[in-house]
Amino acid sequence: MLSANSREWAASGSPRESRDGGGLGPGDLQKGTSHMSFEELLELQSQVGTKTYKQLVTGNSTKKQSSRPPVQKACVADKHRPLEMSAKVRVPFLRQVVPISKKVARDPRFDDLSGEYNPEVFDKTYQFLNDIRAREKDLVKKQLKKRRSGEEREKLQQLLQQMEQQEMAQQERKRQQELHLALKQERRAQAQQGHRPYFLKKSEQRQLVLAEKFKELKRSKKLESFLSRKRRRNAGKDRRHLPLSKE
Repeated sequence: MLSANSREWAASGSPRESRDGGGLGPGDLQKGTSHMSFEELLELQSQVGTKTYKQLVTGNSTKKQSSRPPVQKACVADKHRPLEMSAKVRVPFLRQVVPISKKVARDPRFDDLSGEYNPEVFDKTYQFLNDIRAREKDLVKKQLKKRRSGEEREKLQQLLQQMEQQEMAQQERKRQQELHLALKQERRAQAQQGHRPYFLKKSEQRQLVLAEKFKELKRSKKLESFLSRKRRRNAGKDRRHLPLSKE
C-alpha cells in the first residue's frame, strides 16, 4: 500500500494536471521527491509507471530535442550552376563542373542508317562523275602539252598517271560486277529448270576473272607487254630469295 505522501505526489504529479495549470510544477515535484524515502520512491514508480516517474523526477519532456541545428535543404537556382561541395570531403582534382554534351562522330560507311552498299545502284546514282573525270583528264593533258619542263610538268604527269590508274581500277571493278551478275543469272536459270544451282568458290571466281582479263588484253593487243612486266616482277621476287654470293 502506498503511503499518504506518495499517493499525494502521484495524484499531483500527473502530466495532464501540470499541463492544465493545476497541481505542482516540475520544480516542486523534484523538491518533494528529494524528502521521500527509497521505499516510497519505488512505490511511486510502480504506481505511475517508469516513464512518468522519470519525467516527474527529472522534470524533462519525453520528446527529445536534437542538439543539431535544423539543416535547410539547398535550393538550386540554376541547374547549370557549379555544384557546391562539402568542406569536409576533399574535392577531386578532375570533376565535371558544367555538363557538356558529347559529340558522337558518325561514319556513314559503317552506319546502318545509311543502308546497305549496292555497287549497281551506286554506279547508276553517281554515273555523272565519269563525265566530270573525263573532262578533268582532257584538261590535264592540255596543260601537260603546254609545259615543256619543270616541276609543274612532273606534278601534271603524276596526276595524269593517277587518273589513268583510277580509271583502270574502275573498269576492272565493273568487269567483276558484270561477271558476278552473269553467274547469278545462270544460277537463277538453273533453278528455274529444276537443277540444283552450283556456287563457285572464291578461287574459281578469281580464275574466271583472270581468264576474262586475259581475253581483254589479247583483244586490245597488250598481252605481250603485260606478260613481260609480269616476268620482270616475278624475276625480281625470285632474286630476293637467292643467297648472296660470297666474294
